[in-house]
Amino acid sequence: MKTATIPSLRVDPELRAAAESVLKEGETLSAFVENSLRAQINYRRTQAEFIARGLASLAEAERTGVYYSAEEVLGELKGMLDAKRAEKRPE
Repeated sequence: MKTATIPSLRVDPELRAAAESVLKEGETLSAFVENSLRAQINYRRTQAEFIARGLASLAEAERTGVYYSAEEVLGELKGMLDAKRAEKRPE
């Protein structure tokens, strides 16, 4: 697969210095920028999927008239978490 380039990015010297100050040993600024770009793409995709699920859930609740309180949802999630924790506990 061929590679492509990202457009040059002009930033304040302070921003560049801040970015360079957090680089891990052996990490390049280019690698940092690439990793940051990948992370932001993943974040935005995840956020869009979350919003889509929420809107679908709202549409389903409006269609059926069945709504759940925050307490009900949190109680069910706590039960699921407790069950998983119990599975992992050594006997």
